[in-house]
Amino acid sequence: MGWWEAVILGLVQGLTEFLPISSSAHIRVIGALLPHGTDPGAAFTAIIQIGTEAAVLVYFWKDIVRIVAAWFRALFGRDGSDWRARMGAHSSDARMGWFVILGSFPIVILGVLFKDAIETSLRNLYITAAVLALFAVVLWFADRIGSKRRQLDELTVKDAILLGFAQAMALIPGVSRSGGTITMGLLLGMTREAAARISFLLAIPAVLGSGFFELYTEWDTLGAAGSPGFVNTAIATVVAFGVGYAVIVWFLKLVSTHSYTPFVLYRIGASGAILGLLAAGAISAT
Repeated sequence: MGWWEAVILGLVQGLTEFLPISSSAHIRVIGALLPHGTDPGAAFTAIIQIGTEAAVLVYFWKDIVRIVAAWFRALFGRDGSDWRARMGAHSSDARMGWFVILGSFPIVILGVLFKDAIETSLRNLYITAAVLALFAVVLWFADRIGSKRRQLDELTVKDAILLGFAQAMALIPGVSRSGGTITMGLLLGMTREAAARISFLLAIPAVLGSGFFELYTEWDTLGAAGSPGFVNTAIATVVAFGVGYAVIVWFLKLVSTHSYTPFVLYRIGASGAILGLLAAGAISAT
C-alpha cells in the first residue's frame, strides 16, 4: 500500500463512519479497487476507526465530561446512597453513562466470540452487498413509521440493551454501526437527531476498545510483508480524524431537518455497484 492509498482510505473512513452507509464495507471494496488490490483487513479497518472516534471525543467533549462526572457523582452516592440514586435515578446524565456501558456489552461479547468469522467469512462481498440492501429497507421503514418524539433523556434500560444489540450487528460489514443504532433509535420513537447522537456516544467505548485491541494484538503483523504497514495505518487514522470531525458537524445539521431517504437510496445503489463489480470480475468476493 502506498501512502496516497492510505490517504484515500482515511478519507473514505472519515466520510462514511458516521453515516448509515457502512464504513467497513466501503473500506473493504475501495481497498480492493486500489492498485495494491487487496482487502486492507479487519485490523486496519478497526485501527483507523480510532481516528474517527477521536473526532467524536473532540466534538462531544463537553457532553462526555458532563456525563462522566454525573456518573461518578451518582455511583459514589453524591445524589443519594440508595441503589436507585447510584444508578442515576436523579440524573439523566448519570443514566446515560450507565446506558452507554450497558449498550456496549453486546458488541464486545459478540466481537470476541465471533472474531475469526468477522475477520474472514463475514467479509465476503456477497454478504456485504446483501446486508447493504436489506438494512437500507429496514432504515427506510424505521424512518417512515417512527414517531420521532423521544429525546435522549427519555431512554430506558430496555432501550439501551436494544440499541446495543443493534450496534453489534455492525460486526457484519455492510450493516453499518451508525445505521444499526440509528435505525433502532427511530424504531424506539427517537427524533432523528437524538438517534444520531446516541449512535455517536454509544460508539465511543466499542470502537475505541476494538481499535486499541486490534492495535495491541496485531502490532507485530502490521509491519509484515503484504500488510498496510505502521506508517500507512497512522496516515489513514489522522486523515480519518480530520474528515470525520467535519462530517459530524454536517450530519447533525442535516438530520435535524431532513429524512434518511438519501442514505437508503445510496445503500441500495452501493449494493448494486458491488454486485456489478463482482460480476465483472473487477473485485473478488473473498
